[in-house]
Order: sequence, then C-alpha cells, then structure tokens
Amino acid sequence: MMNAALDRAFVRAQFPAFTEPTLAGQAFFENAGGSYACGQVIARLGEYYRRLKVQPYYAFPASREAGEWMDRARARLAEYLGVGSEEVHFGPSTSQNTYVLAQAVRALLVQGDEVIVTNQDHEANSGAWRRLAGAGMVVKEWRVHPQSGTLDPRDLEPLFSPRTRLLAFPHASNIVGHENPVASICERARAAGVITVVDGVSWAPHGLPDVPAINADVYLFSLYKTYGPHQGLMVVRRTLTERLANEGHYFNAHEVRKRLVPAGPDHAQIAAASGIAEYFDALDAHHHPRERAAGRPARVRALLRLAEKPLLAPLLAFLRGRSDVRLLGPADAEVRAPTVAFVPQRLATAELGRRLAQRGFMAGYGNFYAVRLLEALGVDPRQGAVRLSFVHYTTADEVSGLLEALAAALAP
Repeated sequence: MMNAALDRAFVRAQFPAFTEPTLAGQAFFENAGGSYACGQVIARLGEYYRRLKVQPYYAFPASREAGEWMDRARARLAEYLGVGSEEVHFGPSTSQNTYVLAQAVRALLVQGDEVIVTNQDHEANSGAWRRLAGAGMVVKEWRVHPQSGTLDPRDLEPLFSPRTRLLAFPHASNIVGHENPVASICERARAAGVITVVDGVSWAPHGLPDVPAINADVYLFSLYKTYGPHQGLMVVRRTLTERLANEGHYFNAHEVRKRLVPAGPDHAQIAAASGIAEYFDALDAHHHPRERAAGRPARVRALLRLAEKPLLAPLLAFLRGRSDVRLLGPADAEVRAPTVAFVPQRLATAELGRRLAQRGFMAGYGNFYAVRLLEALGVDPRQGAVRLSFVHYTTADEVSGLLEALAAALAP
C-alpha cells in the first residue's frame, strides 16, 4: 500500500469551522487547547438533542436508540485504539478522569509504596499522584533535562525499586512536544510489575495510538482535542480495572463501565463521540478506497503524521534561527508533535499573542498547566510561553503566513 498525500480540501470540508463567517480570515494555531469539531460529531450531537434527549437504555424507542448510540461510540473508538469496548471509560475531562483513577488506585497501595511522576507533565497527570504522599506513599520525580525539557529513560532506571507500584508520564509534553518512547518505557515498567499511566492528551490529536502496541495499562486523552465533544476518554485495561476500587455507586460495582464514573455520564456527548470514528472512516475511505476496513486505524494514524511533519519543520527552523526567542524542546520535527512553545526575549507573551491575533493568527500563551516544567526550564510561569499548535487540517499557506506574521510581530 502506498501512502496517500492528504487531500486537505476534502479534510477541511469535514469541519464546519472552515465555512463559519466569524472565523473567516483567521488561522487556528491553538489546537493543543482544543481542536475544531468535525461535522460528523456536530451532526450527531444536534440530532441527539433533537430527538434522543431521554434517559437511555429503557424499552421505548427513543431511549433504546439513545443507548445504542452511546454503545456505538464506545465500540467505534475502541476499534481505533485497539482495545475492548469495556476498557473505554468516558468522563467530563482528562483532569477529572485522572483524579478519579488516582482514588481508585489507592486501594492497591500501602504506606511506603512508591509512585513515579515527572515534571514534564500537565499538572493533571502529576498532581493527582503527588497527593498520594499525604496518605503515606513515596513520590519520586523523573526530571527533565533543564535545557531541552526532555526526559531521558536512563534517568528513570535508578528510580525503580521493589516498592515501585505506578509510573505516570506523558506521551508528549504540551509544551516541549517531544515524543517519549512510550512502548519501551511501559515494557520496562511491566517487567517490574509497575502500573503505567500515560497522558496522551498532546499526542492523540496526531493519531489515536494502538494502546496494546505501546503496552500502556492506562492511556488518557481529551476528545475535544481529537475533533470531538468536550469529554475525556480513559482506556484502562480490563485486568487492571478489576483490581481497582469502585469509585461509582456501591450497587453498580459489578458493572465495569460504571466503576470509574462517580456521576452519571453526559449521554449526548458520549453518543456524539462516534462521529470521530466516522470522520476517520471517511478520511480513510477517501484516501484508500480499495483498502479493507480492518487496517484503518494504522492508515489514518500514518496519514495524519505524514501530513503534519512537513509543516512542522519550517516553523521549528524559523524559531531556531532567531536570537530573540527561546524555542522550548527539540528542533527536530521527527521527534516531536506539532506543538511548539517558545519564549520571546523582548516582548511579553501576552503582547505577542495580541499582535498575532491582530494579524489573524490564533495562538495560545501562558503556563498551560505545566508550571513544574516551566520552572525546570528556568521560565517564569507567570510569563509562560507562546504556543503554536496545529493538526492535519492546517495548510502550508497558513504556516507560511504564520511565519510572516511572527517576523512582523517580533520586529522592534
């Protein structure tokens, strides 16, 4: 099978935002904070509210269909993640999913047990585990290199001990963007009987992972950053779920889908999430019309990554070549996600963000809930960084325009 070039005209036709008059003339470079929603998701959400907004799983037709839509979303996303549908858990956000998970894991720990966290993470995948120190657990920190912000697996090895029970780390940082070697890290942890919790929020928009292939026990990401509704998705392997404490109502403890959901789920948004899989289906069918459906997850993953890398390289080269900015993270497009943060040396980050907005380029700035990482890099979290992030629907013309706008905005 030959890798097809991404048809961006087809892609952008799937996203209503690109025909929205109020967004015309603006280029979106804050996708790491939340991507545009695809049309398939928006259509399902609207239809659900219009005719299926009832309690699901009863016998009457609307209720029965509402439940079927929710079940379909779970099953379809499980296909793209390579897991069983009972291993897919929805929640209002990745931050809340992680917090609930940490409470469930406490049942497996006793005083003196150890958890390893990093200072590269978004606080959601760090703070919830660090709080276990208050219950007598030992928290160890796998620290980034103070110049590059990257994690060296060689620095992880000395942190393991016979009391290590859990390792939480990101697939990629939401600031330095470096792709951590997840599969090998998880394999090492598995050999030691250590649970792995991988924060995939900053990586999943660039291709949903094959979770079994990377050996993760838990993989978390946000659907609203993968073209869907504002929900978090958490894959927890079935063998682990059965060991965890029940965080739902006591009388639902026997139902796997409810053990990690303290409150009732958002029926409409879960039902609409199947639109993400439908968009990926359409993407694959358009680019690989003769291929079998069975290989879609891998093909879509490759299609997205191959479309993004050529656009990332010129942005990194531009920032690397300037003396008035500090690029955070690697300058090599082959080893990072298209999430690029930098610190302007002469301007406040908010001022540069304002100048870019005046030129029609939407960018983020601040600490992005990665205060520990910024501190480790010697960056004042109150100032933070400017972040430019894109996904496969971004065009070469938008990146070229961004570079021109950056040059003008950074000029004295």
